[in-house]
Amino acid sequence: MGLIDVKSYAAGQWISPDQSARTIENAVTGDVMGRAGNGNLDVQAMLDHARTRGGPALRKMTFHDRARLIKALATHLNSNKQALYDLSFATGGTLSDHQIDIDGGIGTMFVFASKGRREMPDSNVYLDGEVEQLSKNGTFLGQHIATSLQGVAVHINAFNFPVWGMLEKLAPTLLAGVPAIVKPATATCYVTELAVRIMLDSGLLPEGALQLVSGGLGDMLDHLDCQDVVSFTGSAETAFKLRSAPHILRNSIRFVAEQDSLNASILGPDAVAGTPEFELFVKEVHREMTAKAGQKCTAVRRIFAPVTQVEAVIEALSARLSKTVIGDPQAQDTRMGALVSNAQKRDVLEKASIIGTEAERVYGDPENFVISNADASKGAFLPPMLFHCTSPDTAERIHDTEAFGPVSTIMGYSDMEHALKLVNRGQGSLVASVITHDPIVAREAVLGAAAFHGRLYFNDRDSMKESTGHGSPLPHLVHGGPGRAGGGEEMGGVRGVMHYMQRTAIQGSPDIISTIGSKWVPGAKETPAPAHPFTRTFHELAIGETIHTAPREVTLQDIEHFAQFTGDTFYAHMDDAAAKRNPFFPGRVAHGYLLLSFAAGLFVEPNEGPVLANTGLDNLRFMKPVEAGDSIKVRLSVKHKTPRNDDYGEVRWHVTLTNQEDEKVAEYELLTMNAYTA
Repeated sequence: MGLIDVKSYAAGQWISPDQSARTIENAVTGDVMGRAGNGNLDVQAMLDHARTRGGPALRKMTFHDRARLIKALATHLNSNKQALYDLSFATGGTLSDHQIDIDGGIGTMFVFASKGRREMPDSNVYLDGEVEQLSKNGTFLGQHIATSLQGVAVHINAFNFPVWGMLEKLAPTLLAGVPAIVKPATATCYVTELAVRIMLDSGLLPEGALQLVSGGLGDMLDHLDCQDVVSFTGSAETAFKLRSAPHILRNSIRFVAEQDSLNASILGPDAVAGTPEFELFVKEVHREMTAKAGQKCTAVRRIFAPVTQVEAVIEALSARLSKTVIGDPQAQDTRMGALVSNAQKRDVLEKASIIGTEAERVYGDPENFVISNADASKGAFLPPMLFHCTSPDTAERIHDTEAFGPVSTIMGYSDMEHALKLVNRGQGSLVASVITHDPIVAREAVLGAAAFHGRLYFNDRDSMKESTGHGSPLPHLVHGGPGRAGGGEEMGGVRGVMHYMQRTAIQGSPDIISTIGSKWVPGAKETPAPAHPFTRTFHELAIGETIHTAPREVTLQDIEHFAQFTGDTFYAHMDDAAAKRNPFFPGRVAHGYLLLSFAAGLFVEPNEGPVLANTGLDNLRFMKPVEAGDSIKVRLSVKHKTPRNDDYGEVRWHVTLTNQEDEKVAEYELLTMNAYTA
């Protein structure tokens, strides 16, 4: 196979490397396999292409349209992932490593597609929180909303996850309606380029929604403005250099960073040798040291165990590491492949040497280890290396030096307070794990260390079979951390989408707030229903469409019958004297759920029609008690509509119950599934 020319995709064209290109080596053989980079890329043309073509096209789409686009892209990638697996072996990873990267990235896209359909509206405006009443009579309201930024997201990714690293940023960016320019790390950019080609060749993406820079960005960041976002994954040094550039600071350009992280794992004081938790701890640490040859931003760099358990952990972990076959990642028996390059290997050895000034290496000799089906003198291979630091309180380099490879250091602690103090000396990390069966230990860890970590992972015998692992970020939860970890967040469901949107406070009348948000609010215009709303299909119903029912009297016989029928004989419904002693009731009152039942009887259309199911109610409040002799009536309004699939959608109804004095007695939101066709 000849040298690979890794191209860039800029302003609608594939552009080959030029004389300024950098060479790329095969991690397994050490041979030069390709080149990437073009110093003549027109970065302004790329930005203009995204801003004038990609952005407007994406913003015309609703969140649901974009979610369907993301799902289609994920499906297309999934059907073409074998080619990505095959190419990825040159990065030094095993098939298991590629599955983490490729399947993990595709899975992340599926999650964002699902959340876009279920948690975001079929609209271009996202409502952030509830309506705020800003005036006595409710004629002046406030609401927080979020809309798409009108710029470009520049994604700068690390070498270790050439697919997932791109897709975990791309999914929320596209869902937000913002075009992306992806800049992968040069060492593995050939895998990213193939993934981008697969997505572009699908024909699913609007022109300008996705571009690729293979090689250096040039001065692109100097051309950004306040509508743009930089999302960075890499070293703290590079992040500082980029985010502190005068142009970035002067224009308040959003900069989301995921940086170095000295992640830790704590063996709980209860998890002594012989317990399921001890075995789990050793298994998790081993996996984090060896998966992707330790080249994971979430890998365990510092191991903490009770002083009395340190030797047992070293023995058990060393035994497990000794069974790890290192070598050709394509061989079936290989469990750990090579680092991404010989340059990375040299960097890991340099950092390991620094760690070695404060700790003793108790497992793994980089000068003497067995490699299967590969040449150690050419490939970027290293053995797992375990260090033991006996003086963690006085050590410095252990807590500030990250060897980004299969290197970890074990330290002893006296009690949980001591353990948390040591963990926090990392000054911020992406994740810390605590393996314990004691919930009190877990709570102590949260109170003592949560402020220093983006994620805390607890595991024990009860959750171990279904847990995803210390080192697995999930798209549902935030991935990021304070301090040394960069202070940013990725993924996290809709939270991740918000990085690419602008939160704006809007103020106005109920009609204005309702129209902007496509969600009816009390006080907004009511549209008289042309027919009973339960006889109208999902698409026929209009926001604000309302019916007012006739009143119904609530009798003492109703209250007593409901009490006997349901078994709810709470004293406030059955004992007048006791009820009067209660500060909330004037005497015997109707059950709240009796009122809801009567309300349904007042507004429900009983015949078969477009309403398929009542799926629940939200935000139920009882405002005023109802006594025997009072009457209630109902206002039922279409509050919001959300398509769910090709056959039906969810209708959210605003329901208000009032008494004979027009005073509110209850209010809630009813959810139904309504067919698109009668």
